Amino acid sequence: MLKRRPISSLAAFQPQHKHLLCFLSRYALIVPLPSAGVVCFSPSRRDFGRSVGRLNVLAQAAAVEAPRNHQAPGHGVSQVNVVYKFGGSSVRDAERMREVADIICSFPQYLPCVVLSAMGKTTNMLLECGDLALKTSMDEISNLQPLKNIRKLHLDTCDDLGIEPAVRSEVERLINELEQLLIGISIMQDLTPRAKDSLVSFGERLATRIFASYLRAQGVPARQHDAWDLGLTTTDDFNNADVIYEASLPAIAAALAPKPGQPVEIPIVTGFLGRGQVSGAITTLGRGGSDLTATVLGAALGLPEVQVWKDVDGVLTSDPRIVPSTRPVTELTFEEATELAYFGAQVLHPQAMQPAIRSGKMNVRVKNSYNREAAGTIISAARDMNCTVVTSIVLKSNVTLVDIISSRMMGQYGFLATVFDTFRRHKISVDVVATSEVSVSLTLDPKKIAGAPDDELSQVQLELDKMAAVSFRKGLAIISLICNVEKTSEILMRAFSVFQREGINVLMMSQGASKTNISLVVDGARGTEAVLALHREFFDGPSVCSITGLPLSQGVSVGLGINSNRNGGHSNN
Repeated sequence: MLKRRPISSLAAFQPQHKHLLCFLSRYALIVPLPSAGVVCFSPSRRDFGRSVGRLNVLAQAAAVEAPRNHQAPGHGVSQVNVVYKFGGSSVRDAERMREVADIICSFPQYLPCVVLSAMGKTTNMLLECGDLALKTSMDEISNLQPLKNIRKLHLDTCDDLGIEPAVRSEVERLINELEQLLIGISIMQDLTPRAKDSLVSFGERLATRIFASYLRAQGVPARQHDAWDLGLTTTDDFNNADVIYEASLPAIAAALAPKPGQPVEIPIVTGFLGRGQVSGAITTLGRGGSDLTATVLGAALGLPEVQVWKDVDGVLTSDPRIVPSTRPVTELTFEEATELAYFGAQVLHPQAMQPAIRSGKMNVRVKNSYNREAAGTIISAARDMNCTVVTSIVLKSNVTLVDIISSRMMGQYGFLATVFDTFRRHKISVDVVATSEVSVSLTLDPKKIAGAPDDELSQVQLELDKMAAVSFRKGLAIISLICNVEKTSEILMRAFSVFQREGINVLMMSQGASKTNISLVVDGARGTEAVLALHREFFDGPSVCSITGLPLSQGVSVGLGINSNRNGGHSNN
């Protein structure tokens, strides 16, 4: 840790110099910053080498104009009236944290509660640390490259943002605590689900402390909170816990209520994390769970809106990595957003809509922190579907199709119950199902299988072989059409016309009970091609409403497509 030491003479250093002037002696490291006078650090002999390394960070900070102070938002507002959530790419480094601070302070009418994910790829690096610790001796843990990267990212960010010395010490303490946890994993040669949740919690805990300190340094009152300290309570299902709403909502409301005589501060809250109701241990809400944290806070406070800031202009008509011509959808229902999330869209956590549905009066808006002027996507309980045929097309790759045909007589009692109980006992989640009286076809996501997928599926097959013929087909893809199922006939006619033209065979089809989703299973090698062709069909033609003269809805209006408008016909069924 570098310690400040007063300097008796600064005659050699002129504040107006626009470049960094450094004087290194055995006892002091002197760094004049153009906008802040001269800073003098006095390292111990042991830390001197590390101090020199930090010069590069300080030099970069001095080479640019010092960030201006921000005007605190929520002037005259005494209680939080919106929740902002920022994902990892939005706070990936010091520059992005400055931009997020600017966004927060750009809306003076709002006093926000801010939920942050871990910086950049920190969660991935933490998981990599855990895996490496299992095959690294305790003496070598400090040399793990991802641990070094985590340390460098966060300490460099501290230096770049000029955060408070006490908070920098807290950041160092947390990183040292992380290292001790990794040493424990190395000694025990075991990374339990509980330990993994503790491990990945460090990303959010570090990011929120740094950001809250930066806001205070900019003159914006802010206070960091670990979500469990506010009362976010979960089940003890480590790695994928469920929020216990009955315990969490009143506790959070009380914790964030304005306190008489206390200054108004922006709460900066860890996303993704909670506390197990029985164990009292740190739990996580699953990857992307910071979205859920944000909507839980919004529901607890009875707010009209939660804003989820991402790195895209809202929910899109398809994955832009597959479809270059994808575009934002400006309006969705909670049901549509949930289906999109469950079937692979990366914009929102699958359960993030549940608190909004429970609230009955809260909307969720998806915004782009890289393009704050974009309208984004508003997600609410209902919307006008008159001009909607297909809302979005989602591809889920590498799925396994299981065909199970009963070997006994028709009308066998309990056939389906036995099949699904088998998957339940093996903790295997089923995505899409199509059934008849004596058979069932279903799809599985190997990534969601707790154990080794091949071993688990072999066990399932062994159990079901007693009553049915079981076969597996791997490497397939699910194409989900999030759509207006009141127009199912038109949608299926056009979709199968596309598949026939492209020579793509549909292996299974299912229309969910949700009434917003039609799922089609195809060969995995043709999945991307199928999505591109369907997107052209449903999104690259003139809209139904623009032809009929009906008023355009707020969402993307789906057109007649390149094949359906040859004779000027259209359908509003």
